[in-house]
Amino acid sequence: MRHNSRPLLMAAGLAAFAGAMNAQDQPRRMTFVGDGAPERGKCVVEVTVDGAAEIAIFGDTGTLKDLAGAPPVWRRLECTGPLPRNVGVFRFAGVSGRGRQQLVAEPRNGGPAVVRIEDPANGAGTYVFEVVWENPGPVSRGGDDAFYRDRDDAFRGDNWRGRLFARIREDLDHAQRTTFPVGRDEFRIARALEQLNEMQDMLARGRYDRRELDEVIESMRRVVADNRLRPRDRDILNDDLNRLQDFRDRSRDYGVRDR
Repeated sequence: MRHNSRPLLMAAGLAAFAGAMNAQDQPRRMTFVGDGAPERGKCVVEVTVDGAAEIAIFGDTGTLKDLAGAPPVWRRLECTGPLPRNVGVFRFAGVSGRGRQQLVAEPRNGGPAVVRIEDPANGAGTYVFEVVWENPGPVSRGGDDAFYRDRDDAFRGDNWRGRLFARIREDLDHAQRTTFPVGRDEFRIARALEQLNEMQDMLARGRYDRRELDEVIESMRRVVADNRLRPRDRDILNDDLNRLQDFRDRSRDYGVRDR
């Protein structure tokens, strides 16, 4: 008699995930961003660690586990969709942090993806990393077409100025998903997103620093010049770069003053 092993694998994965948890674990549900393409996805994770910690990602949940030192703290868990129980291609990239970040387990056989962070310096350090996955199979063009239509609509009229940085972030997210960048490509996009987030945070607090904007522009310039992009995505990011330069030159027209 043939038995279906899939429920057993799922149960084993859940048991392993739950068995690793204790009273010091901090579960957190994902915040979903982007269009959630089923064939590929990405998570951006930001935590504060003083000592050592592990982050386990399973389904739509991340769990922050304290291994040594002061309790770690969640800052961000943003994903395009839940992490599948099994993926075709899985990659990890440490974006920022003073200590060591290491992928210790991939999401295989129903288990979680696990990243370990070791922070050797005194005091807490902030760490950002990304995990990207892709499943083999044909890629639907419908999602891309909808993205391009929405972007064209977003830049009609004058209302786009108030959402310029959020729109550029969506364009970078799309370029990263559709080209599945690796190595330096991955780092350049991740760096641009990190600096864009910092700029958005400053503007949300009513602050504007031209030097910070110059760093965003330079990061975008490197992505456009050096990354392996589809022609239309390169055109979109180049348009974003031009709009950022216009924002720098005419910030008062956007309702922002240098402080």
